[in-house]
Amino acid sequence: MTEEVAWCRFDATSHSLTLSVHVQPNSKASAIAGPHGGALKIRVAAPAVDDKANAALIDFLHRFLDAPASRISIRRGARNRRKLVEIAGATSTMREKLISAVTG
Repeated sequence: MTEEVAWCRFDATSHSLTLSVHVQPNSKASAIAGPHGGALKIRVAAPAVDDKANAALIDFLHRFLDAPASRISIRRGARNRRKLVEIAGATSTMREKLISAVTG
């Protein structure tokens, strides 16, 4: 059984994964940095202008979780570092992969 984390909620009924994310733009490479104040900190290699950081976040999650980019959306915080991201059609394996990336 996977441990509970505040920044990740999986709804098995709707097959959706909701993430509380803290985005750090202008990084050298996109990567998961770890927990940050109740959110998952993700560094993105894009500036926070013209939605480039948001697009880089969605692209990173798409590649990291092998999920269609069209199923990943920013539900809240599109203009802030703190975002609520929803992945439709998610699996519990995706949740486990994220948690494993943080806990090692």
